[in-house]
Amino acid sequence: MPNHKVWSITGASTGFGRAVTEIALKNGDAVVATLHKPKMLAGLSVQYPADRLLVLKLDVQNENEITAAFTAAKERFGQLNVMFNNAAYSVVSEVESAAGKEMPIRAMFEVNFWGATHVTQAAVKFFREVKKPGVGGCLFQVSSMAGIEGIPALGFYNATKFALEGISEALAKELDPSWNIKVTTIEPGSFITEGRFKQGNIDPLPVYAKAPAVSLRSIISAFAERPSGANPLKAAEVFYRLADLHKPPLHFPIEEDCRLLADTDAFTSWSEGLEFTGDKVDLH
Repeated sequence: MPNHKVWSITGASTGFGRAVTEIALKNGDAVVATLHKPKMLAGLSVQYPADRLLVLKLDVQNENEITAAFTAAKERFGQLNVMFNNAAYSVVSEVESAAGKEMPIRAMFEVNFWGATHVTQAAVKFFREVKKPGVGGCLFQVSSMAGIEGIPALGFYNATKFALEGISEALAKELDPSWNIKVTTIEPGSFITEGRFKQGNIDPLPVYAKAPAVSLRSIISAFAERPSGANPLKAAEVFYRLADLHKPPLHFPIEEDCRLLADTDAFTSWSEGLEFTGDKVDLH
């Protein structure tokens, strides 16, 4: 397939994973689509031939399955150009409410952080060793606006995404430029996706009945009845264009209200004039 890319996509059953799978196939690319239940892509498997679409069962918590997925990609296509690292879910809980009930939260960390990290490690090795020297590839880490701003009742989900942001940024600085591996952390805001708000839940403590976190729980309930947000298919088209950039950005917020940037701009002057000028500093 000259001039076409090969994508590997985790969490391809719904949401951004499904949308990017469809956009890539529509544009003539090949896709290794991985998910818990391959039958959810039965329609696409009928629509596209084996040299365009490889559907694999993958639980990102299982390192053997991750290895097998990359081996299968090599055998079928001989290369990968883009890794869309997307599999994740959330658990709704106030920080205090989770005391003594951490099992579902630990499981979320296994998927959102450790699973994503193990996929990342395998992708970097594949880009460096399987392809021709210097060809490299794009590693898209799907984070969230929740990876740069804390949201009440999603603190532990925030923590998984903050961790993914940190390890991705460190990785990008560790990679030898000659490998030509590009890392971009995608930070979506509010989008309507089939998988949105399908997550675990830990009931709030009674003392939080009137706390701000309760408002998020109300938003989640309202969304189940009347979805709102941006179009993930349009976002997938943007992600597709991102893969064509010679130097994609390290961070890519999309449909995000940028409140953090507003705070940063408002207090920029407070960081002025702090330079050490050689005068004596007495800390006692």
